[in-house]
This record gives sequence, C-alpha cells and structure tokens, in this order.
Amino acid sequence: MKPNVFNKVGVWLLLCLTLFSVQQASAQSARKLTLDEAVQLGLQNSKQLKLNQAQIDEATASLKEAKDNRLPDLKLSGSYLRVNSPNITMRTGGGSSDSSGGGGSSINVNSAMYGMASLSLPIYTGGKIKYGIESAKYLAQAAKLDAESNRDAVIQNTINAYANLYKASKSVELVQQNLDQSRQRDNDFSNLEKNGLLARNDLLKSQLQTSNVELALLDAQRNRKMANVNVNLMLGLPEDTELDVDSTGLDVLPDAKSVVDWETAAGQNRKDVQALSARAKAATSAISIAKADYLPSVALTGGYVALNVPNFLEVTNAVNIGVGVSYNVATFWKTPAKVEKAKAQARQVQVNQEQLDDQVRLQINQAYQDYLLARKQIDVYNVAVEQANENYKITKNKHDNNLVTTTDLLDANVAQLQAVLNFAFAKADAVVAYKKLLQTSGILNAQYATPDTNTTNTKQ
Repeated sequence: MKPNVFNKVGVWLLLCLTLFSVQQASAQSARKLTLDEAVQLGLQNSKQLKLNQAQIDEATASLKEAKDNRLPDLKLSGSYLRVNSPNITMRTGGGSSDSSGGGGSSINVNSAMYGMASLSLPIYTGGKIKYGIESAKYLAQAAKLDAESNRDAVIQNTINAYANLYKASKSVELVQQNLDQSRQRDNDFSNLEKNGLLARNDLLKSQLQTSNVELALLDAQRNRKMANVNVNLMLGLPEDTELDVDSTGLDVLPDAKSVVDWETAAGQNRKDVQALSARAKAATSAISIAKADYLPSVALTGGYVALNVPNFLEVTNAVNIGVGVSYNVATFWKTPAKVEKAKAQARQVQVNQEQLDDQVRLQINQAYQDYLLARKQIDVYNVAVEQANENYKITKNKHDNNLVTTTDLLDANVAQLQAVLNFAFAKADAVVAYKKLLQTSGILNAQYATPDTNTTNTKQ
C-alpha cells in the first residue's frame, strides 16, 4: 500500500509544479504598458504609415524623374543588312546621262552595315521642364504632409484603443469587487435566513442579483479580452500578450483655453491644410505646363554616322552638330482644351481648400465642446460617487434595522457600482477628448515626435 501512496503523492506534486509553471509563464507574458509606449509602438507598426512612406518614395522618384528631363538624350542604333545583287548606277553632276547599268555590273554588293549616335540637349521647352519640376516638388511635399496628417490619426486611434482597454480593465476590476461584495452579502443573508431573521424571498433576490453580477463580469472579461487583442494588433504585439495598462496621467487635464486659440493653432499646424495648399501650387504649375504647348521647343543636337557597304562605299567620322527647332501647329486647336482642364482642376483644389477650412473650424468647435463636457462630467460623477456611497451606507443601516426592503438595498448597491464605473470612464473619456482637440488643432504629433521626426520636419 505504501508504494501506491507515494505514487499518488508524486502525481500531486507533479501537477502542482505544472500548474505553478503555467502560472509563471502567464505572469511573464503580462506587459506593463504606458500610453506613451503604446503610441510609439503604434507609430512603428502602423500599416497606414508604411503605405504613406511608399507614397512618399513614389513622389520623390517622380520629382527626380522631372529633374532628369533637363539631361540630354543619347540614342544609339545600328544595323547589319543582307541584300540581293542590286543594279547600281552612279551619276555625277557633269557625267554622262547614260543610265545603262552595264558599268555597274562589276560592283558586287550583298550586305550593308551602319551605326548612328544622336544627342539632343533641350535648351528651351516653353517652360515644360521648369514647371514640371515645380509641380513634382509640390506633390512630393503634399505626400509628406499627408503622411504627417495620417500620423496624427494613428496616434489618436492608438489613444482611443488604449482608453478602451483601460475602461474594460476597470470594468472587470470594479465588477469583480462588486461580485465579492454580493457573495459576502449572500452568505450573511443565508445565515440570517437560517436563523429565521430574513425572509426566503429576500435571500433569493440577493442571490439573483449576484447571478446578474456574475453575468456582467463575464461580459466585462470578454470585452477586456477583445480590447486587449485589438491593442496588440495595433501595436504589432503577439495576440496573447496580456497588457497591464498604466493609468498614470489620466487625472491630468490641462485648461481648455479658447476656441480662437485652437483655430489659430490649426491654421499654423494642420498638415492636411498645408498639403492641400501644396496641391494648389502644383495645380497652378500644371496650368503653366499646359500653356507651354503654345511655344516652340529648341534643342542642341549632335550625331555621328558610320556606314559600310562592302565593295562599294564606306563612310566614317561623319560628325554633325546643330540647333533644332520644333513646333506643332496643331497646338492652336488642341492646347486650349488642355489649359481649360488644368484650370478646372485648380478651381477644384481651391473649393476643396474652402471646404476643408470650414471642416476644420467645425471639428475644433466640436472637439472643444466635447472636452468641456468631459471635464464637467468628471465633476458631476465625482459628486455622484460620494452620493451613491453615502446612499448605500444609509440604506444598509436602515436595512439592518428593518426600515427598508432588500430591494432598496440592492438598488442602492447597483447605483453605487454604476456611479463608480461612470466616474472611471469619465476620466478616460476626458483624456481622449483632449487628445482629439490636439489632433484637430494639428499639434498632437508634436507631443509624440521623435528626434528623427523633428529632423524630417525641419528639412521640409
């Protein structure tokens, strides 16, 4: 019998060690995460910012392509031809008019070879190259500004996801505390019911509320799990990474200032406004490019030709240089449509600028009012928590003295939990509202800018 006892003890020890190891592994996978760390990880792993970088690279390559149009074109060509036995008649200005092919029958030509090299350097193109470079430069600048505007959006989305994770975690914590309190109340009520001091119906009411709290806890845990996965995906972390949010800084709420101050900041810092301004300049350059078709093109040309027809002709060292002028007369009836199209596109950009200006003002006013509301809600919910706690304390004392019903006590408990949840959520919502106000004013990026980002902005 003893060996069996020892075997059972060994199995239990092994199970305990295994459970301990699993707990240790899960504890090691938990990660403390601050809001600043979350934002930096979100910027590093954002798919949108990676796409913007590819668009910047494309716009930069287009600018280089436009500048390369100032360089000369060099073309090389050559051919080797096999021919039949042609009849060859050579005439000179003072020679006989005899067109007989008999004299040429001694020339045996069955192949020909030639090579050519041509060089063309644009001197004047009516401004196409100049304005093409300007347009490409403004479009490249707009692409960089779009990336910075999207960077603000990525930061704001990360803040929203972090706040949702905080609220979900806080819900689990507060509901769990309420569940522990409800279970303790059930035990107290059960003892009172056994001693005949409490009606069976009141005990059932209390147990029913405990069941409801258990269901609320399951729902809160599910919401926290989904919020945790969402943040992990946004930050490029493994899905099973358990995140422990740091609420430090959620209580710090700066002054709201005035709407005029925020609108002034937006006019100076909004990257989407600056990007549209750059596109307006590019559209103006596009009009000049279209008008350049009315003007001729002048280029410096040069070339080299080598020709060899065996048994007949050989040409070497045939170098030429000159100036070429080209003009397409059809531009008189083709170019006006191009110019009108470019002007229409410029007018569209101008209207878009006016619409964006109105949109920015509306966004700032909405974000400003949301932030004021969030700060007022914190004050209101703070008072509500004090009132709910006092109400529950008084109701419990009355219930202990049989002055109120169990339903009144349970209602007071629910009101207390709701007030605490509302206060916790209000603090997170106020932080999100303030960050949104910074985003609409174009200064959110500056709070999380790295040295590399600052260098890039300076260069621009």
